[in-house]
Amino acid sequence: MAGEISDNQGRGTAGWHWPAIHPEARKFAAVAAIVCVLSALMGWSLLAWPLGLLVVCICAFFRDPLRVTPRGERLIIAPADGLVTLIEKVVPPRELSMEDGSSAPGLGTAPVTRISIFMSVFDVHINRAPISGTVTRVVYIPGKFMNADLDKASEENERQHILIDRGNGLQIGFTQIAGLVARRIVPFVKPGDIIAAGQRVGLIRFGSRVDVYLPEGTEPMIVLGQKIVAGETVLAEVGSSPVIEGICQ
Repeated sequence: MAGEISDNQGRGTAGWHWPAIHPEARKFAAVAAIVCVLSALMGWSLLAWPLGLLVVCICAFFRDPLRVTPRGERLIIAPADGLVTLIEKVVPPRELSMEDGSSAPGLGTAPVTRISIFMSVFDVHINRAPISGTVTRVVYIPGKFMNADLDKASEENERQHILIDRGNGLQIGFTQIAGLVARRIVPFVKPGDIIAAGQRVGLIRFGSRVDVYLPEGTEPMIVLGQKIVAGETVLAEVGSSPVIEGICQ
């Protein structure tokens, strides 16, 4: 199914598949599996059973399911699975807003809408590109490991900023933020890479958050408290400012 085109007229195929396991899981699962087997051979069943469960949990955490990404020049796609915990007007972080000496401009200092997506340990942690374009910045910032659900985590936690330029004046910046348990942000892209909307760009291990900065004059098509899906949910349409209300039920 990977790479297959689907549309809203019924073209394409659909079916359930076991999600793949990302290679990042191999070393963690292998260590736990080896200790599990050794414990079982030694007759330490009280240790072997929890370790076996740990292997399953590691594989589940690093699952990498296929996603069907809507295509459209004006669509901004969710870069992360999780819960929308904040929607607010802010000035983009300095690493994304200011000139960095390269030919690529920053986002500027005018306030824009920031959408914060909180990923629990139960969510898929593979992050995806919100638009197609060229990666112009990947900036890693060491920091603290506070609860990623807190507003100040955007400025104080360990984080990585990514800026994508479509080439027609549209730029989208987003930030991967480590959380209480997360201790590693793993990038899959580097400056100069040309990527497609929905393409995998990195992951954050064990609970975290992603902030997305919408272009000026663009408002979200999702609501606070909504559960969204990376690579599939449409966050916004460039130049559109709808007022959308949601009912919790």
